[in-house]
Amino acid sequence: MLHEYRELMSELKGKDAHFDKLFERHNELDDQIKDAEEGRVHLSDAEISTLKKEKLRVKDDLNMYLANYNK
Repeated sequence: MLHEYRELMSELKGKDAHFDKLFERHNELDDQIKDAEEGRVHLSDAEISTLKKEKLRVKDDLNMYLANYNK
């Protein structure tokens, strides 16, 4: 995820509350999707699709935040 910002992400972890919130939400969604796809949690295809769309939105938010950081 967002490999071009790896150094900045490491720098911001634990130091930037907004970044931490976005990063944690992305990871939570990723875990929920994996659990559903691997059968540990039962979700409908529509529910999984909704989670994937939210994950993409959060990833876009993270990308924008990182791209504009310190500009």
